[in-house]
Amino acid sequence: MKRGNNITFGRVAGIWLPAIVGTMFFALCSCSAGSGAGDSTAVIEDTLSVRVMEGEADLTGAALDYADSILNQMSVEEKVGMMFMPAVYSKSGEEDMGLMMRYARELHVGGLVLLKGDLQSVAAIADTLRTLPGAGYFLGVDAENGLRMRFPDAPEFPWSLELGRLEDDQLLYEFGREISRECREAGINMVLGPVMDIVPGEGSHGLMRKRSLGSDPKRVADLALAYARGVEDGNVISVAKHFPGHGSSSADSHKRLGIIRSPRNVLDSIDLYPFRRYAEEGLSGIMVGHLSVAALDPELRPAVASSRIMNTLLREQLGFRGLILTDALNMEGAMGVKGYQAVLAGADIVIAPTNTEREINEMIKAAERGELPADIINDRCRRILFYKYIMGVNSKERIDPATVVDRVGSNADNIRDVLRRSKNSILYR
Repeated sequence: MKRGNNITFGRVAGIWLPAIVGTMFFALCSCSAGSGAGDSTAVIEDTLSVRVMEGEADLTGAALDYADSILNQMSVEEKVGMMFMPAVYSKSGEEDMGLMMRYARELHVGGLVLLKGDLQSVAAIADTLRTLPGAGYFLGVDAENGLRMRFPDAPEFPWSLELGRLEDDQLLYEFGREISRECREAGINMVLGPVMDIVPGEGSHGLMRKRSLGSDPKRVADLALAYARGVEDGNVISVAKHFPGHGSSSADSHKRLGIIRSPRNVLDSIDLYPFRRYAEEGLSGIMVGHLSVAALDPELRPAVASSRIMNTLLREQLGFRGLILTDALNMEGAMGVKGYQAVLAGADIVIAPTNTEREINEMIKAAERGELPADIINDRCRRILFYKYIMGVNSKERIDPATVVDRVGSNADNIRDVLRRSKNSILYR
């Protein structure tokens, strides 16, 4: 990574620019802050001054101009749809592709989250979506430890539990670069990772222990940030999760809402520490988990419906200027939170609602009632369009599904060898 003027540089959309583009975005325009139940809607003028090189400032200006030009042509239905990323199985059969085309053409979704399937189908989905007009689509996938988490024909890598034992941060950076390369080969442009949850050990459920990089906040932050920089230097969006920190909860949010009762000073020094570092680096995305945190929201609202957590804490106090995504709203831990409630509270993108069409229609009705103000909708969509431009999501370059498995796996052995030879590595024993 190159550094200069306290700005981290990464290779994005084919050129070098500060990874702090999210902060630049908010320094150049005002944003609407969402509200939750009991909170008033406010417009925040962000006067943060960021020194950038002329070329990067030009790119940021171009991205803002692009976002505004597209936004001005969009209907309310198109704007609302853009804020949704439904989950789909990665299959290229006629029925599955028909559903995806309906999501894209009729419901105007902004992207898809890819569930289990195979790489050839993923490439076919990505290639088909690239033939459609418009701003392009986010294709996101859980790839904390590689694409094999969802696609059995993808290369296998260690879980985060094992990666957290590596001593050299550079290995995590190289691993992130490899994951981004594999994603690009398959047409994926968003990695739902790294996991930044700090696990105490016995206090967390087994799956989270396996997915976490460890119990030391500084070490987890160092490793996770190295991974995220690698992903984003490879021109793929990283999404840190699960804000404001799931590690100390014994609840599996797929089944129920986790409740965190740690005092604020403990949260600041442990759970929030990696996310604060991520925000300071100007990286692109943070996923909000299905948690209630008493010290952050005394009303114990789920984080995805709490403006105190998403707006006051994440936006204002931690200074995060990138994309805020919900965790999947079809999980039991979401407690029935509606998409429009999450957007009103501060989310930009709603992930995997139980019924996408119903949720989109409910959000449109909330907009028509004035319950979801137009300036909030425009703010969320402008940010989405900004990142789509910066990351080159609107690329129309075609992808060949027939050779994708070989292309994805072409460098995996080299990365596995590097990890295997690392000092004190216990990987693959």
